[in-house]
This record gives sequence, C-alpha cells and structure tokens, in this order.
Amino acid sequence: MARALQPLKDKIALIVGGSRGIGAGIARRLAEDGAGIALTYAAAADKANELVQQITAGGVRAIAIKADSGHEAELRDAVVKTMQQFGRLDILVVNAGVLIPGGILEYRMEDLDRMLAVNVRGVVVAIQAAAAHMGQGGRVITIGSNTAVRTGFPGASIYSMTKGAIASLVRGVAIDLAPRGITVNNVQPGPTVTDMTSVPGMAEAVKPLIPLGRMGSTAEIAAMVAYLVGPESGFVTGASMTIDGGYVA
Repeated sequence: MARALQPLKDKIALIVGGSRGIGAGIARRLAEDGAGIALTYAAAADKANELVQQITAGGVRAIAIKADSGHEAELRDAVVKTMQQFGRLDILVVNAGVLIPGGILEYRMEDLDRMLAVNVRGVVVAIQAAAAHMGQGGRVITIGSNTAVRTGFPGASIYSMTKGAIASLVRGVAIDLAPRGITVNNVQPGPTVTDMTSVPGMAEAVKPLIPLGRMGSTAEIAAMVAYLVGPESGFVTGASMTIDGGYVA
C-alpha cells in the first residue's frame, strides 16, 4: 500500500520555539506533510514571519505567535490563539530551550532559574495547556538533547540536568495521557548544524567525537519528529529517541 503523500493533512501542529534552527526545520517538514502550523517565537519576529510566509506560499496555513517559553501566561495564550485560528490542535512540539553554560562552582542562580523556567517548567506548561485540547491520536513531542545521556564537555552540567529532566518527564506524561490515546515522546538531537552551533571552532571540536564524522542537519531531526507525529507511530510512547551520529554509542 502506498503511503499518503501528506500524512498530516487536516492536522494542526503547534511548535513552541519554531522560528529558527531545529524548530524551523520541524515546521517546514510538518507543513510539507500537510499540517497547519502555529509557531511561537521569543524575539526573532522577522525570522518567524519569513518562515510563515514560506509555509503559506506552499499552500498551508501558518501563523506566528510571540511567546516567551519562560512565561506561563504567554505559553497558555499561544495555545488559546492556536485554537482560535485553527479550531483544533493535534500535535505539540516543544522545541524552545536555552543554553547558559558555566561550571558548577561559579554558576549563577539567576541563570539556573532561567534554564529551569524555559527548559523544564515551560515544557510542563506547554504540555498541560495543549493536551487539554487534544483528542484521540494526539501527539506530543519534546526536543531534548543527547546531553541527557552524555554531557561530554565541562560547563554543561545544568543544561544536561534540564534535558535529563525532560526525558524523565516524558515517561510519566506518556502514562498520564495514554488513556486518552495521546502519545508522548522525546527526541534527543546531538550536535546539529544551526545558528547555535556556528560558533567558530565548535564544529571542529565536536566532529572527532561523532562516529559518523559529521554534525546532523535540522532536516534529519525533523524527519524523526515527522515519524513520531505521523500515523505509523501510534504504538510508540514514553520513548527518548537519540539522533546524534553515534555520539553516545
């Protein structure tokens, strides 16, 4: 049997942190698969609006919503606006995250609070708000990190902790939402080519640690997400899928 050309046709996806990088790659892929797209952004309004124009030019509805993932009210309002514009919500992808590096001895508590607010509390809020509107067959995806398995570098302990928390959260939430037929999974990218990893020297430092000898692409991460939100993944829930070229192997 041939697979549907647009397996997500008539579905609506909210991508939290979808204006650039991995989030933008996910937005593009899900739109190609037929889903209407709502995406949030914290500051990059120009990039968010440009992406919305690209998606709508392809014949798919899309909107951009300003929402800081560290602010509960803004996240909940993003869900409300998605429902107002589209009338339904089938897919949530929580991609927003911040990385504030620093060794444990000098780590500032205000940076800890910001990391927890966006990387952990924001994920909980987004899931709680979005899942309330989902029906049977709903899909929830969190974007974690392979640092939940292997930190690898000094100065990343707090970031790794937040991503480990997400992997644990997903297991429990999958059980909570299973009676409603909603699956919940976590995608854990390794080093991926984005603006965040374009720091001079980073690629050269990381590549020797990756058995496949290269960094991943946003399209590859998006393909994993597309599978997990699609019709063929209905028996996958509570899982963390690491996609990192063998970095943690």
